[in-house]
Order: sequence, then C-alpha cells, then structure tokens
Amino acid sequence: MFRNIFLSLVAASLFSTSFAQQTPIPLYSNGVPNSKPTPATYVEKTDVAQNYWITDVSVPTVTPYFPEKGKATGTAIIVFPGGGYAGLASNHEGRAIATQFNKIGVTAFVVKYRLPSDSIMVDKTIGPLQDAQRAIQLVREHATEWGIDPHKIGIIGFSAGGHLASTLLTHYAKAVIDNKSNISLRPDFGMLIYPVISFGPEAHVGSRENLIGKSPSQQLIDLYSNEKQVTTDTPPTFLVHATDDDVVPVQNSMMFYEALLKNKVKAEMHIFEEGGHGFGLENPKNPGHWFNWAQNWLAENGF
Repeated sequence: MFRNIFLSLVAASLFSTSFAQQTPIPLYSNGVPNSKPTPATYVEKTDVAQNYWITDVSVPTVTPYFPEKGKATGTAIIVFPGGGYAGLASNHEGRAIATQFNKIGVTAFVVKYRLPSDSIMVDKTIGPLQDAQRAIQLVREHATEWGIDPHKIGIIGFSAGGHLASTLLTHYAKAVIDNKSNISLRPDFGMLIYPVISFGPEAHVGSRENLIGKSPSQQLIDLYSNEKQVTTDTPPTFLVHATDDDVVPVQNSMMFYEALLKNKVKAEMHIFEEGGHGFGLENPKNPGHWFNWAQNWLAENGF
C-alpha cells in the first residue's frame, strides 16, 4: 500500500514538473510597451481545430521547453511561429519545433508575440520586434537560472515568423524596448525556414500589409526588407526553402543568403525542389530532414 502511494506521489511530481516547464511566462512584468487599452472585442483566441491557430494576442508570452535532466547542452533557441502577421501557427511551427530541439539537448522557448494591430498598439510596425527583443533579453537575464550559455542563444522563425527572426538578426543594435542593463539583443545564430525576407517585389503581400500597412513609404519598405539590412556583424544563419513555394517565393531566402555571402557571414542554405509552404518539420514531398541538417550545422559552428 505504502509503495503504491509512493509511486503515485512520484508520478504526480513528474507530471507537475513537466507541466511547469511548459507554463507560459509573460514577456513583460511592468506593462506591455507601445500599448493602447485593449478593446473589449480584442480577445485572444486559439482555434484547436485549425492546428492551434492563435489570434488577437494582447499579452505576449514565452513558453520554455527544457530537455530531460542531464541532456541539456547549454544551447537555447527561441521559436517564432509563422502566420502572415495575422495569426500564429503555434503547434507545428511552435510546440513541435521546441520538443524536437529538446531531443538534441537544446532548451527551447516558444514566443507568443503580438500581431501588428492599430487597435492595441501605438506603432504596430515595431510591436512584434519589441516582443522578439524582449524574448532574447529575458532568456539572457535568466541564463544561469535555466542552465543556458548566454553566448549560445539562437532564434528560429517560420514564414512571417522568419521575417520577425530575420528582423531581429539585422535590427538588434537599435533597441525598441527598455534595455537599461544593456543586455545584448544580438542572437548568436539564426535559422530561417521558408521565411518572408523582402517587402519588395518578392514580398508576401499579406505579411507586408499587416506589418507596415497598405501604403507604406519606400523608407519603411526598405527598412523591413531585411536582405538590405545585413552587415558583417549579422549572426551565422541557416536557411531552408522549397522551390515551388507559392506563398513566399524562394527568392526571399536566396536574397538573404546572397547578402550574407556578400558580407562574409557564415551561412548554409537548403532548397528543396518541392515542398510548398508551411510544412513545418517534415517536407511531405522529400525524404530529407532539414532538422538533421540544422543539427549538423549547429555542431559545425560550435553551438
């Protein structure tokens, strides 16, 4: 009897620990910056039937996923799901990615970032970037507590989440959040999976219009065309895209890769012949596993 009680308590403890590791943490403890009062009609929704599609985010969070005890390498990755800056594909471009990184000992953090909206933001063009910068700031602040090497914190983004990730990779030097402690907002590496990069002729129009509006200035278009923002200090980057992507043209990845090469930044790119857009971990048209290539790239670069 006592043995059964003991085993039940152990099981409950393990469940509690596992759950605690996946409990969302608010990104901001003293109010969300760049905010207007949230309208009563602006209520966060999660559509379970649509693969946990999240909309109307007004309280951004980060959810940590820790590897099994004894397996952590000290490397961390911050995950930005895609969704055209209209929603968040939180399952196959969020949770599934985090748990896959856990398997190789990488601590992962899935960001539920605010989607650009004039209803809840003073300046919607910087809202998602604020949450991205705060996410890396938060992880670095707690690096020791979470067993993370502060010099091995990377980011990964999918589709419009790839645009957000590429923005963080190229706009980290200008803080759009409070950073009195001067914590580095520069990721140590980046991974961009079928990313939106350019807001020029090859843009995903929905992402561009959602972030910077229907009639943006050329200056704003150029600012968020991230292939134009690469410098010699841009972090090493790994890219994946499919040639037949009919949502975000493959030229987006190609332009960013060429800019990285021009600036002598370490880079690796894989282009599938087929695969379309939004395939997440597994390309249904190709037996190749980009995650395995990504793991090899991390090892090759000392992460």
